[in-house]
Amino acid sequence: MVVKGQFLERPTLIPTGGGLVLEGISHRGTLRPLLLVLPPPPAEGGGMDHVVAAELVYAASHAGYPTLRFNYRGVGASQGAREATPKTLLEDAVAAYGLAVDNAGGALPVIASLGASDAVAWQLSRAHPLAGLIFVNPSLLSPDELGDDALPVTAILAEHDPVQPRGAWAAALETRGQALTVVPGAERSFQRNLVMVGKAAAAFLGSVARTHSML
Repeated sequence: MVVKGQFLERPTLIPTGGGLVLEGISHRGTLRPLLLVLPPPPAEGGGMDHVVAAELVYAASHAGYPTLRFNYRGVGASQGAREATPKTLLEDAVAAYGLAVDNAGGALPVIASLGASDAVAWQLSRAHPLAGLIFVNPSLLSPDELGDDALPVTAILAEHDPVQPRGAWAAALETRGQALTVVPGAERSFQRNLVMVGKAAAAFLGSVARTHSML
């Protein structure tokens, strides 16, 4: 029996439509939605063991939510060449999405993207139903692209990240009835106040759960 607060890592294999198998790690949880974490793309030195990815799943799991994170092809033990084209990144994310839905018994996941995986997460959300989106350090997506549909979306930014248009993000999220989280004292690496990133993500999961009566 798994109870709220347990943090039990389970190695997970994620088959892709192209015959490759991706390396992943999942955590069980009794609540919904499941949190699916897209790591930074290989070009950003990303992988599922990225410190922010680990903090996200730690916070979500301890709040009682199941999680899944993975390595894109060619990273870690994931099969395939380290291509990292928009097409292959999306294929890998869609494969992980499919397993996430299965792991959650058909319930829709929340996706948390790190860095330039924001574009992957957004493209996936245009073709597949989600419970919500969390952008951490978004790199490619402009807040103007969000529009005003009903999908719950939030963003988590570092206070000392000079490239982020914080005002534009805050305005775009407000249109959707969501709030921007700015982590005080943090740079893009979140070496300071990393725990606040996890807390913000867990709070968003709780908000989505209440909205969709998933508790």
